[in-house]
Amino acid sequence: MDCTALEIDAFKFAKTAVTYDQSGKYNEAVFYYKEAAQALIYSGMAGSKLEGIQVKVNEYLDRVQALHNAVQAQKSDPLKSRQHLDLERAHFLVTQAFEEDEKGNDDEAVELYTQAVELCINTSNETSDQALQIKLKQLARQALERAEGLKESHGSSSSGGPARQFFPLGPDFSLQERPQPVRAVQSSEPSGQRYSGEEIEVLRSTSTINGIAYVPFMSVDLRERFAFPVPFSDKLGKLALSPKQKAIFSRWVRPDELCNNPTMIMSVSSFSIKQTVVSDCSFVASLAISAAYERRYNKKLITSVIYPQNRRGEPEYNPCGKYMVKLHINGVPRKVIIDDFLPVDRNGELLCSYSSNRNELWVSLIEKAYMKVMGGYDFPGSNSNIDLHALTGWIPERIAMHSDNQSFSKDDTFRMLYQRFHRGDVLITTATGVMTDEEGEKWGLVPTHAYAVLDIREHKLSDFRKQDLIGWRWLLRRLRRQKLNIVQLLSPETSETDRSATHNSVRRKSEAT
Repeated sequence: MDCTALEIDAFKFAKTAVTYDQSGKYNEAVFYYKEAAQALIYSGMAGSKLEGIQVKVNEYLDRVQALHNAVQAQKSDPLKSRQHLDLERAHFLVTQAFEEDEKGNDDEAVELYTQAVELCINTSNETSDQALQIKLKQLARQALERAEGLKESHGSSSSGGPARQFFPLGPDFSLQERPQPVRAVQSSEPSGQRYSGEEIEVLRSTSTINGIAYVPFMSVDLRERFAFPVPFSDKLGKLALSPKQKAIFSRWVRPDELCNNPTMIMSVSSFSIKQTVVSDCSFVASLAISAAYERRYNKKLITSVIYPQNRRGEPEYNPCGKYMVKLHINGVPRKVIIDDFLPVDRNGELLCSYSSNRNELWVSLIEKAYMKVMGGYDFPGSNSNIDLHALTGWIPERIAMHSDNQSFSKDDTFRMLYQRFHRGDVLITTATGVMTDEEGEKWGLVPTHAYAVLDIREHKLSDFRKQDLIGWRWLLRRLRRQKLNIVQLLSPETSETDRSATHNSVRRKSEAT
């Protein structure tokens, strides 16, 4: 890791934490204090020369503990009323209408503006909150003026032809068998390359997974509609729950029922990912290492797969509840449509993976999309080769590290992984095999579990001073007490299918043979 970049991250997170702390937003402050502490820990391990790192980490963790106590005593903010949620949906409708307006899609823009006007008027008639009524009427007036302006300018285009269907399903492979131009978004295929009739037939036959068709992700899908006057619900219903989930399940909720200010991403961080009772440790490890890569190299690797996105290409929270996730399944990127219903227990705690920042949604939604393809949360387990490829499209490679594997060279393998990792060519996870409780305790590992490899370092034993080791071990123990798992990033939910000790690396396509 780059210690300078980590120092900058620590400063940025600490500054953000203080801002939230001073404004009384303690949950957000806790999140960023933890991020700052973790960044400092890793900067020290990477060779930072900053003085007083341990002291500063202690200060942040002390503040985290104090804020935890304050949060326990503080009453949570009341959730927004249905009328306020309607206002958010109306704003989103207008935002989407404005984007269609700018692209010259007048018919689509007029329809979205009109729906926003109707939603504002209906909600205004239902509420007695005068301040809310003013906001609703002002938004309705702006949307109406723009819609009428478009109708006057393009009256002929809005009056003819059937209404637009807002659910593009990708190419229609049931049509003629002749080769057709099919271009996947962000594909590695050369521009203009066509699929043959045989290839189209293969794509058609591999699109149905667990009884649901997941068509290839096409450029037209970037025009998928996400704005609706009422919350979106997946027509296929809720995902199947695992037995562990069913035992403590209470209900399905939307994000606005969990927190007052849902957001898609506050900070892309591998440290914020928390696994619960779903046995998908390999997927969570894959998600964590992808997030770590995105932060380290400032390249959109994991956030680029979630839609809708704003003009900067950043995924955004949709108050209308519809999301699209691009996953690489059966040879090509495919679109997965989900709603934002998530399972919770009787205490209102999520029964799926989530971010330690309660307002963040990206972890839960990406996991939900993958679990939908896999047939539901009752997931038998996988391996990171499959999961990393699905998330990134990078080409997987598996290295077995068994003592009876004569072709395995630990020195050559370490050197190869070390060089490729620090060039940004690979994402690496590692999985443990079956071991006794004593072995697990000795090495601090969980049997049959997947881990994300966040860094690889080479040190001579003579480089370590005893006091350094004691100091870092003490900090790591304290971080674990604060539920900041540094070495073990994921909660110890084991996968029954992870029965061997392996390294799973995924190479970039440009590096693969």
